[in-house]
Amino acid sequence: MELFDYNVPQRVNEFVAAAFSQANITRTNHVMWTMGTDFKYQYAHTWFRQMDKFIHYVNQDGRVNALYSTPSIYTDAKYATNEAWPLKTDDYFPYADRINAYWTGYFTSRPALKGYVRTMSGYYLAARQLEFLKGRSKAGPNTDYLADALALAQHHDAVSGTSKQHVANDYAKRLSIGYEEAAKVVETSLASITRSSSKTDSGNKVTKFQQCLLLNISYCPSSEVDLSSGKNLVVVVYNPLGWKREDIIRIPVIDENVIVKDHRGNEIESQIVPLLNASLAIRNYYSMAYLGKFPSVTPKYWLAFSASAPPLGLNTYFISSGKQKAIAAPSKNQVVYSSKEKQKDVIEVGPGDLKLVFSAKQRKLIGYINSRTKVKETVRQSYSFYTGATDIKQASGAYIFRPNGTNSLKPDHQALTVLRGPILDEVHQRINSWIYQITRVYKGKEHAEFEFIVGPIPISDGIGKEVVTKILTHMKTSKTFYTDSSGRDFLERIRNYRKDWNLDVNQPVAGNYYPINLGMYVKDDDKELSVLVDRSMGGASIKDGELELMLHRRLLHDDGRGVAEALNETVCVQNKCSGLTIVGKYYLRIDPLGEAAKWRRSFGQEIYSPFLLAFTQQEGDGWTNSHVSSFSGMDPSYVLPDNVAMITLQELDNGQVLLRLAHLYEVGEDKDLSVMASVQLKKVFAHKKINKVTEMSLSANQGRVEMEKKRLVWKVKGSPEEVPKVVRGGPVDPAALVVELAPMEIRTFVIDFN
Repeated sequence: MELFDYNVPQRVNEFVAAAFSQANITRTNHVMWTMGTDFKYQYAHTWFRQMDKFIHYVNQDGRVNALYSTPSIYTDAKYATNEAWPLKTDDYFPYADRINAYWTGYFTSRPALKGYVRTMSGYYLAARQLEFLKGRSKAGPNTDYLADALALAQHHDAVSGTSKQHVANDYAKRLSIGYEEAAKVVETSLASITRSSSKTDSGNKVTKFQQCLLLNISYCPSSEVDLSSGKNLVVVVYNPLGWKREDIIRIPVIDENVIVKDHRGNEIESQIVPLLNASLAIRNYYSMAYLGKFPSVTPKYWLAFSASAPPLGLNTYFISSGKQKAIAAPSKNQVVYSSKEKQKDVIEVGPGDLKLVFSAKQRKLIGYINSRTKVKETVRQSYSFYTGATDIKQASGAYIFRPNGTNSLKPDHQALTVLRGPILDEVHQRINSWIYQITRVYKGKEHAEFEFIVGPIPISDGIGKEVVTKILTHMKTSKTFYTDSSGRDFLERIRNYRKDWNLDVNQPVAGNYYPINLGMYVKDDDKELSVLVDRSMGGASIKDGELELMLHRRLLHDDGRGVAEALNETVCVQNKCSGLTIVGKYYLRIDPLGEAAKWRRSFGQEIYSPFLLAFTQQEGDGWTNSHVSSFSGMDPSYVLPDNVAMITLQELDNGQVLLRLAHLYEVGEDKDLSVMASVQLKKVFAHKKINKVTEMSLSANQGRVEMEKKRLVWKVKGSPEEVPKVVRGGPVDPAALVVELAPMEIRTFVIDFN
């Protein structure tokens, strides 16, 4: 019997039954069946042979007609039916494929890889800009390998954290190789831009720059240098944004007696902050794990100072040995609060308009006050973990979040450590033996920065844990919160509710988790509380007035969705392995109602595109005589509008340049900035003469004009007034070269220069 196709009638009946079942929930008589699943095309010849038979016998049966197709053939067939289609504006999150199985764990799985992908994406954007500013090298290093590694990391099992461990290691390895290559591009570009043609002679050596990828673990050999012999540390600060920008730079140094000067030679305010043991322990362990060597020196301090840089431009700062005007030295009454001593319970921190209020007794945050905006709110922040379910029917794993109870974590009995200074205040909290937090408030900023160190998550009790931080307020938020969609528009989320169907949530926590790429917020009648993140993670508002973010997860069981191993990431030093520690940041701000979008959008860009730092050393004051200390890639008098970001600037192999501009605001999101914006290309490319500008499709694989000729106009259900009118920027005048951008519009151009 096995030699022949004896089961044809049975298989045809099953096929037809499945087709009718799907036809019952599909408009028109065309049903798309996607072929194959993961790994099936390794056996394509056997697969297609079976499909050939299927199609042959099903069509002989005649109840349905089966054919090989493509997405465009299918779309044309749907269009030809002249059907009117309903509009869907929301998404399908969170997704469950059966009871107790919400696919909301992968929003956080492998947070280190998620952070690495995000960091490398921002770095790639800056590296491509510098590659363009210098001129792309045909022979030398380029940014292509990093581009390929990042593209690979967008796979649905890569940045999602749902691959096997050895595959995740491979993604990270490729990113690392790509970074090494792109770093050479950055270094040669900066050397070329800072080299002054008017001031140099032909014998001038090319400056060798170094960078610090491991600043997140306080490790930066380039800045941890002895300056006592009269050397200067030169710090070049490149700004990849299209706006002028000011930010605080923090770098590790070995001596507290240092001063900072700007490129004009003026000493600027700086602050020395002690580098505490929690940061040093991570630095030592992870530099050993990743570099195979123990750091040769141990810095005792962070040096913090405010740096600014023009759009797509750079400024230079000089650090040298010297006595600072004011050092924030830890003094007993001002710095360390011990619950044993008699003193007031309430501690206010923050050198500027924003003050965070902490309770010394409870050892935690209790309030938020902004004296400029008059916002005052009770805010409590805490840590807890969900116990990962181990149920054989459905465990918590790389994909699935299935909590089995929650455990609150009370801060350790150690006192809060408060460090104050003219530029920033820091509050250090040891939550328990494996969670540490540093909260920072900066003088010129109106948000709080929370740096969390989570791990190694203990599993000796045989229990997997999913660690969250919660922010609690008294705001009345009526079950509603907002999360971003791929960093672009914010979607309204309502607990346990979907407007398109009646929802039955059998997992009240996991069934209300959403992916957070940029941030999330809640609002009431008079204010908005926003949280922005430095990498993709899962988040929710499980109770009114509350936000929570899942920061890290370590689990001991597979969830049965194909990974076939537990999500249990470890790091090994000399064959001793421990659980992975995550160092990350999130940012919190409370604004008057209607005023928060400005911060979410503009600061969101700053998180994604931080200053790019490069270091070199110089004897005495020789630098300014032989180098360009300040540079702008655009017309020095021009900046991009506040509501526009340059999301791609890339020189292509043929010498053309690919440019993408994005409007950052949605319709109605901000009273001033949700309007048409315009960008003057002649001022963006002030150093070159534009010959021709061609608008392309979003992916730049075809011209916009030819694409729109092929575009299908679909009939939409409902009366014409109900269909939203989409506003778009007009065509670019070849003489004026001004690009208009409507809210949320992204436009892509290929530019030819003379």
